[in-house]
Amino acid sequence: MKRRDVRVRLEVVAPLGEAEPDPAARSESEAAQQFWTDLRRSTQSRIGLGRTGDALPTTRVLEFRAAHAAARDAVHLPLDVGALGERVAALGVGEPAHVRSRASDRAEYLRRPDLGRLPAESADPAGGSALSVIQHSGAEIGFVLADGLSPRALTDHGSATLAALIEELAPHYSIAPPVIATQARVALGDHIADAMGVATVVVLIGERPGLSVADSLGIYLTHLPRPGRTDADRNCVSNIHPPEGLGYTQAAKVVAGLISGARRLGRSGVDLKDTSRVALAEGAVVSIESASGALTEPSDRARLPGVPHTSPPDAD
Repeated sequence: MKRRDVRVRLEVVAPLGEAEPDPAARSESEAAQQFWTDLRRSTQSRIGLGRTGDALPTTRVLEFRAAHAAARDAVHLPLDVGALGERVAALGVGEPAHVRSRASDRAEYLRRPDLGRLPAESADPAGGSALSVIQHSGAEIGFVLADGLSPRALTDHGSATLAALIEELAPHYSIAPPVIATQARVALGDHIADAMGVATVVVLIGERPGLSVADSLGIYLTHLPRPGRTDADRNCVSNIHPPEGLGYTQAAKVVAGLISGARRLGRSGVDLKDTSRVALAEGAVVSIESASGALTEPSDRARLPGVPHTSPPDAD
């Protein structure tokens, strides 16, 4: 009996009732993917993530979890005060003092924001001191570097931002030796400034981390600071984290303009506006008409996209 070779040809066909993929539909899907890919280059927001069945693709889920973990780590990572102090001292404006708030640890700092706004009553054996370690200088400008809700932001951008501020301000104003503050909220800067005896305090503080940015630094400026000042008495320059965010030099120039304006006005806060955002590349200034038809004052001028602003972030 002869052996016969049998060859079986297998073909993949669509299940009954299911149409084969339409080439036009496939092309449209690829075009949509390219649209979202191009758009994502202009923003850090999570857009056009796609889907796998009824869920997000695994890659997007893992990216989200990694970003969430980075944000949590940024909040809880302790500030290396010694390393930061060395970098600050190298800038040539004096040896920085270290103070801490009344919050005893990170857990209490997060539960009790009010304690982060008050100075410690006595020296802490674990590190940090009361306001008595601060030298009363009577200088025009005082800098406070506060860990805030993102010590990582202060580690990554604090000394470089301070260097840009000193370069911009030192030729025009006297500067007090800086202070590093831990477990600190923005309002702690008022107590520190009172001990410094400065006319204007500039607080560099880590902003609340998000899922897009975990190391964003903010600057809060208060003219004639004293305990009891409110957020209405301050101006804020936020989102400092180059290269994606505001650059150090650009932030320093905005702060310099605000300080100059505060000294002329006699106060900072809601009555003082950053007019640098209306300066176009050609040097033109844009004004808009109010509802009454009259030209607005500089404090009401339009905000231009891509130019730094002074709206308060979620730092305190």
